[in-house]
Amino acid sequence: MSGFKRDRQGNAKRQDGFPKPAPKQQIERNAFTPMFENLRDELDAHHDRRDRIGKASRDITALSKKIIFSLQRVRKIDEHLPEDIQKEIDTRLAEISKLLASIAPDVQGINRLRYARSLVCLEELVEALTFYHYLKTQTLITQDQLTPIVEDLTRRGFVVEDEVMGNSEAAEDISSEQQPSDQAKATPTVGLTDDDYLYGLFDLTGEMMRFATTTSALSGKMASSDAASDGRDIVHDMHELGTFFEMLPLRTGNRSMWEKKLEVTRQSVQKVEKLGYDLKIRGSERPKGWVPDLRSTDQPGSPE
Repeated sequence: MSGFKRDRQGNAKRQDGFPKPAPKQQIERNAFTPMFENLRDELDAHHDRRDRIGKASRDITALSKKIIFSLQRVRKIDEHLPEDIQKEIDTRLAEISKLLASIAPDVQGINRLRYARSLVCLEELVEALTFYHYLKTQTLITQDQLTPIVEDLTRRGFVVEDEVMGNSEAAEDISSEQQPSDQAKATPTVGLTDDDYLYGLFDLTGEMMRFATTTSALSGKMASSDAASDGRDIVHDMHELGTFFEMLPLRTGNRSMWEKKLEVTRQSVQKVEKLGYDLKIRGSERPKGWVPDLRSTDQPGSPE
């Protein structure tokens, strides 16, 4: 006896105690093998594409939030933002443009809707860009005006990539105002859907409410642009925006999300209304720097 070991099934074991691997069998191919191989390749490409979009989406969301945090340091509605804040916004928009360019080829055609759930970052980007536009002009930018801006951000990302790779000639051609129309159409871009724009506006109301609270506590009046000749302030703007959402039909695609965001918008409008009331009716009784209690009126409590 040579001391040769076997497992419970009688198969010979290796010297390290593990069963000896069975010899590889040749896979038999038939008429259906190419079809399943194509399906395998499509699934692998789908998962890789979704991972790339998801990672870029998380980064774009984080950068958009940082833009909003910077904008919340603005103390008045003015066409010219403070230089340091404007520089921060430009830097983060440049980073967002590169991220948009990296996923633009993956979201063309039907893939734009296929990966819509992975592109939630666009809602945050819409919120940041609409808030930025409001603080400069005290107006609401429309979807038709905002979509070309997002598409242009994507094209700028391609220009930066060409410059980094040393292809300065191609970069100059893309950024030129006289670039051919067929070349512009060939550049993949990321557009906005109706849901991206509307859900971004829902979140905008919360940022407007925070901005109104901060500026009114510091200045003792509701924020408004010096260029506004009709005396309109942020309370009127919140009224119009809230009325706009109340008039819209209920979205059937994601009803629970729509109702939740609509309820939060109503609360934001009510808080700004209460803030305006306290400043208008009881403003003389409050010291400068006083911050109102914006909790619900049915919850007792004193101002913090």
